[in-house]
Amino acid sequence: MATSWGWIGPYTAVFVLVILVSPLLASLPLFAHTFVPHLAMNAAQAVRLLADGVCLLLLWLATRRAHGELKPTGRSHTFIRALLYPAASFLSVIAAHKAYEAHGMPIIGPPPQPLYNWLLTAGLIGSAGWLTIAWLRHADALIRSLLGPARPRSAATRRAVASETEEPAPAAVTAHLRTDTTVFLRNGQGAPETLGRYRILKEVGRGAMGVVYLGKDPTIQRFVAIKTMRLDELDNMDEVKQFRERFFREAESTGRLSHPNIVTLYDAGEQEGLAFIAMEYLEGMPLSHYCQKSALLPPKQTLQIIGTVADALGYAHGQGVVHRDVKPANIMIMKNRIVKVMDFGIAKLASSSKTQTSMILGTPRYMSPEQAIGKTVDGRSDVFSLGIVLFELLTGEKPFAAENMPALVMRIMKSPHPPLNKYRRDLPTKVQTILDRALQKDVINRYRHAADMAQELRELAQVLPR
Repeated sequence: MATSWGWIGPYTAVFVLVILVSPLLASLPLFAHTFVPHLAMNAAQAVRLLADGVCLLLLWLATRRAHGELKPTGRSHTFIRALLYPAASFLSVIAAHKAYEAHGMPIIGPPPQPLYNWLLTAGLIGSAGWLTIAWLRHADALIRSLLGPARPRSAATRRAVASETEEPAPAAVTAHLRTDTTVFLRNGQGAPETLGRYRILKEVGRGAMGVVYLGKDPTIQRFVAIKTMRLDELDNMDEVKQFRERFFREAESTGRLSHPNIVTLYDAGEQEGLAFIAMEYLEGMPLSHYCQKSALLPPKQTLQIIGTVADALGYAHGQGVVHRDVKPANIMIMKNRIVKVMDFGIAKLASSSKTQTSMILGTPRYMSPEQAIGKTVDGRSDVFSLGIVLFELLTGEKPFAAENMPALVMRIMKSPHPPLNKYRRDLPTKVQTILDRALQKDVINRYRHAADMAQELRELAQVLPR
């Protein structure tokens, strides 16, 4: 959807009206000869003071509106958007200084020297420095804009690994990882006005499959998150067929799930080379926020959250759906404290004949050992991943960390996870017991069902203090 600039007209009209009318009013004898005791100035000066204040307010209102309208496209819009606030600050300092010289002295007297000069200098240097830094940080966006649109690239160069680590994948698994976590960038045409029956409001992010939009169903006035995958940018028709099948398989698998703690899928379709899925729009905080040591949740609340997630996964497993990408970023804590498991984006139907046992899908550091080497997985793989999430939430540390992908895979497959008491001595030993069972390397020794893990977590949470 193209940026709408129709709001500029009213802002400009008011600004011009204030600039033109205020001198006319100030020149009238009635205003010139009317004294305002509280302001220690005549009405003509008060009119000019009010006009300057209105212009300054309009400047900031217009800046705020433009900042919201401009989207970070990586080109000219990104550059201009970055400069709006520092430029407005610089202009405000100059305007405030001029207004004080013209109107402030009759009210509060001449400025105290040299304090005023120091404050004025600091304001100018600070805002100018902010403007310069913003210019330098986003100069690449301006350069890309001046160079014009990039030439079409091949399907291979459009692929990027959408994982939480920046570590390069080993050659043996790179192809599989990239195939399923391809990121399709928007073309220069911008966002569509509508997708299916949904009106597109704005871009809210970019997921593993492509751009994610906030949309609205005009029929029932419901906001939805619309996840897209652009098909017309693929050069190879076999790839188009493969990704189309995978995209709608996601819709098929997620659409089968109806659970209060799993994001609801409403619709799926394809329009002009853009496949899309409309799903429940969530407002809240991803669980990854609480994996930081400075933001850890109380143990009781952590166990309750993971227990809820385990219940949701157990339900999905019962429907034949394995998530395959359980991680903190895919778990949302809503504003009303409801837990939602999101993005079954690489879920595969466990019972489907389409499942390829050699396919490696997921975020590397949350993979189970069998998933890391491309074996067939079931719900117990999600249990292992959930054990890693629980460890992070309790300690703020990653149980399996490595400098590169081969070392990470080896640690997941061979190295034991660190004991909890290395980081936390206030937790009961039962927590360690639950973790030990969830993080067993041999799938046979793990919880057979995620619901079993949920039950133990709930029972333990009940006896912990708040």
